[in-house]
Amino acid sequence: MPRIARPYYIRNTTKVHGGIVEHIPVLAEGLAEQISLPPDGVMVDATIGHGGHSLLFGQILGPKAVLIGLDVDDKAIERAKLKLKDLPCKVILLNSNFSQVAEQLHEQGFDKVDFILADLGLCSAQLADARMGLSFQTNMPLDMRIDKRIKTTAADIVNTADEKSLADLIYRFGQERASRRIARFIVQQRRREPIDTTGQLAAIVCRALKRPGKETRSRIHPATRTFQALRIAVNSELENLKRLLIAAPALLKKNGRIAVISYHSLEDGLVKSDFKENKRQGIYTVITKKPIVPTRDEVAKNPRARSAKLRIAQRQ
Repeated sequence: MPRIARPYYIRNTTKVHGGIVEHIPVLAEGLAEQISLPPDGVMVDATIGHGGHSLLFGQILGPKAVLIGLDVDDKAIERAKLKLKDLPCKVILLNSNFSQVAEQLHEQGFDKVDFILADLGLCSAQLADARMGLSFQTNMPLDMRIDKRIKTTAADIVNTADEKSLADLIYRFGQERASRRIARFIVQQRRREPIDTTGQLAAIVCRALKRPGKETRSRIHPATRTFQALRIAVNSELENLKRLLIAAPALLKKNGRIAVISYHSLEDGLVKSDFKENKRQGIYTVITKKPIVPTRDEVAKNPRARSAKLRIAQRQ
């Protein structure tokens, strides 16, 4: 049986002060234009993060409404707890993966909701957190577990997987064409010493991809795709997204909406295919014929938003 998270309950009738809303979440305008919640509605923020999106919608919800936030990062739960404490609606925060959304909602006494939102991106705080071990910008332990209840780290995979399995993983989840060369360099290096830090791994990937006498024209760091692949594998990100998408139709009220913000083609492809199949079966109406993407102004203010894609579907 899945573990049911112990909730944090927050109930307050004080209005949110203007200064709290200074940090605007990704694609906030696109969401606000497409999502209209009843004052007594029930909203699920499946990836509460810093609580930016929840704050945006929570301010229009009344005291009879409920906002339910999930996150596997316990620090994110604590941050959201502080940010959302003055909302007029009831707030329930759960330290849980969104793959368990159905179990968690039923445990809290909810069968149907008006809106499910999932922003699949990482926040700056997570990338900067040495405990997470996600960034190659700073040398930190090679961990990559967003949820510390997961047993296997990125270092475990890098130091124990055979060369073919490593290459397949980097190709499948990172869409890295040079995956076999990178895997070969990783295996060669770990024979000399364990690969325990993000700096070590990034340096290995850079050596593997080096082209003598030529500068890279890529806009992204050479290790980006390899790090993405390992993070997806460690956290079972695609499997968990599939579970959320499968659970959503049964959880949405008639005319309820689901919105997913993805940041790479593997995620976006799953969302697009799911919405298309549910439309074919007469379950969803697809609201976004094409994904909503950030404006130039938004990307200029927040470069990490550049790859974001928002898709929305409505329950029939």
